[in-house]
Amino acid sequence: MFSKSELKLLSSSKGLEYLLVSDKPDFKEVLEQILYEQELEQLQAELIKAQNWAIEQEERIIIIFEGREFAGKGDAIRACVDHLNPRSMKLVALQKPTPRQQGQWYFKRYVEQLPERGEMAFFDRSWYNRAVVEPVNGFCTPEEYERFMSEVNHFESMLIGDGIRLIKFYLSINQEEQRRRIENVREDPLRRWELTPVDLRALDLWEEYTYYKSEMFRRTDGERNPWIRVKANDKRRAHLEIIGHILERLPYL
Repeated sequence: MFSKSELKLLSSSKGLEYLLVSDKPDFKEVLEQILYEQELEQLQAELIKAQNWAIEQEERIIIIFEGREFAGKGDAIRACVDHLNPRSMKLVALQKPTPRQQGQWYFKRYVEQLPERGEMAFFDRSWYNRAVVEPVNGFCTPEEYERFMSEVNHFESMLIGDGIRLIKFYLSINQEEQRRRIENVREDPLRRWELTPVDLRALDLWEEYTYYKSEMFRRTDGERNPWIRVKANDKRRAHLEIIGHILERLPYL
């Protein structure tokens, strides 16, 4: 049974639109989608206020998104940036390093992406590639991994000491959800390009990812640079939680 207010939402133009496009309308799912969009819109409006504050105060903000393959990092970032001013925001999703970059100080190519004054930078994966993805897949040596782990807290302390606000998210999904999402992409001809060899190995390397993820938390979850862990099996709930955390961390009011 639906309440009067819920029935009003289902009979709204948006509700009818969602119901009509489905061969087998799921009233509960449509209602949850509408409620999600309403709450998301309110949070996005607050995020615009936070961005305006950052511009006025010349703040520099880094928001990192890490997580297992297909944990929904890209979707979460899109939920954050959909209505932000693109002139004062940038997305950072670096390709694998070139041979030249491989011979440079590891953090150099990330330093080049740091935000300017009044800018928010959203990192779809970050320097933490070397904490999990690279050692799991053999993309770095044990020595390179240990050097990174011994330097990353100092690196982030320098960023924070220079006035940059650093927010670090880790999106968690369970193994069954990861398998389901990978299969959905595999079966979709318009999204199949998203699957990389690293993605396809993720399920077989689940325990290895778990080990290095735990080490990353143990060694880089500090008082000044804490990890915010978000359960992301439910994407909609994760998006709302993430934007809420960002707003809590920024004194924009």
